[in-house]
This record gives sequence, structure tokens and C-alpha cells, in this order.
Amino acid sequence: MLNPETLITTLGTIGVIVIIFMETGLFFGFFFPGDSLLFTAGFLASGGYVSLPIILFGAFIAAILGDSFGYAFGSRIGPAIFRKDNSFFFNRKYIEKAEVFYEKYGKKTIILARFVPIVRTFAPIVAGVGKMSYRTFIAFNVIGAFLWTWGMTIAGYALGSLVPNPDKYVLPAVNSNESPSIMPALREIIKSRNNKDKI
Repeated sequence: MLNPETLITTLGTIGVIVIIFMETGLFFGFFFPGDSLLFTAGFLASGGYVSLPIILFGAFIAAILGDSFGYAFGSRIGPAIFRKDNSFFFNRKYIEKAEVFYEKYGKKTIILARFVPIVRTFAPIVAGVGKMSYRTFIAFNVIGAFLWTWGMTIAGYALGSLVPNPDKYVLPAVNSNESPSIMPALREIIKSRNNKDKI
């Protein structure tokens, strides 16, 4: 898994926005750490390293456009994608996983999949293949994009603003975690506070 802090410090704010688009819009973008990237961007924004408003609005728009691109791709290529041979950039099991998710949750998949790595990349493609009404799709797309990008980014910003010297354990916890989640960071914060209480 790519290191989110390295991605942000190397590519900057525009790089974060582009990666969010790629992860949500291109079928080979599933390996990008979207959750951790947004969380870390929010954390760095609390220290003034990146602009919070630009990250919030830029990532939000990128997530909407990414899913829309994925939907258009799925609508254009149709069921043929399920017969596509596996390659370095594509594995049929990922699209099948998204299809199972879609069959279970229906239209809500477009929102819920935002918080599920890999599935969020392929869910809009499956929606396009299934010919979901675009009006319905875009409504769920916008809601999901907002909840995901703003939720993850603000969570990182809040922790960076409220926790003393968070760089000592928050970023290492996020960066060392291969499954994009903020839980390792939360565990480290709780552990640190407990240790302080014992002193």
C-alpha cells in the first residue's frame, strides 16, 4: 500500500485531488489508499501544511467526477468487463466483489462503497453495467462523495487540532496500516493518553 504522507508531501494538494479521482474513476486506481490519504491530508491541514478548504472541495468534486467516469465506463463497456482476462491492472474478482455488494445493498451501494476499499473503485462501474438511472446514480454519488471526503478529512483535521504532538503517533499509525482506516491512529491516541494518566 502506498504511503499517504509521502504521497501528499511529494505530490501536494493537487496530487491528492488527482489521486482521489483516479481511485474512484479508473479501474486500476484501487491500490491508492483513499481513506488514509484523506485522513492524513486533514491531519496535515491542521498544521498548515496543506489547505483544508482546497482539500475538502477539491476531493469532493474529484470523487463525484471519478464515480461518474466509472459509471460511464461501465455503461459503455457493459457485461463484457466480466469476461475480461486478468492482468496486472485488472482482476475479475474485484468487479465480482463489487457486484455482490451491489446485489446486497442496491442503490445504497454507491454511498456505502465509498468506505470500502476496492469496492468503491468498481461499484460505479457495476452501476453503469447494470444501467442504473443516471439521475439516481448522481444523487447517491454526490451524497456518498460528500460523506466520504469531508468525513475522513475532517476526522484527520480534528485529531490533528485536538491531540498534543500527534505527529509522534498519529501519522506512523496511519502510514503503517495497510488497510485504510483511522482506527490505528485512534488506538495510539488512547494508549498515549492512558500512559500520561499513569505518570
